[in-house]
Amino acid sequence: MKKIEHIGIAVSSLSEAIPLYEKLLNTPCYKTESVENEKVNTAFFLTGQSKVELLESTDPEGVIAKFIANKGQGLHHIAFEVDDIYAEMRRLEQEGFTLLQQEPKKGADNKLICFLHPRSTQGVLIEICQEIR
Repeated sequence: MKKIEHIGIAVSSLSEAIPLYEKLLNTPCYKTESVENEKVNTAFFLTGQSKVELLESTDPEGVIAKFIANKGQGLHHIAFEVDDIYAEMRRLEQEGFTLLQQEPKKGADNKLICFLHPRSTQGVLIEICQEIR
């Protein structure tokens, strides 16, 4: 794994969270994007070599809406950048980690993504991601 690519934070409202994080991080939101297959709207902030991704559910039954209902707004996942997502998925599975999907899927910010089940990572939702070339 190359670096922490981003930290995902679940929020109830991007319109409320974006100004707050612009002040907090002292940097503007550089991009918003809707990811229909994940049922989320996202907003990105660059912080050094990593990013902060805010995630707002577009569906009351979506993963982010359910997360907020159970745990409240806050840290949702940590994403690590990889060079070859397919090879990294195979490696992680061989190491005993449980993948939440068997094939990477298209995520926000022009990435292929795969999540690891928190049961296999001591309760932390981990995402691996690779830039789509």
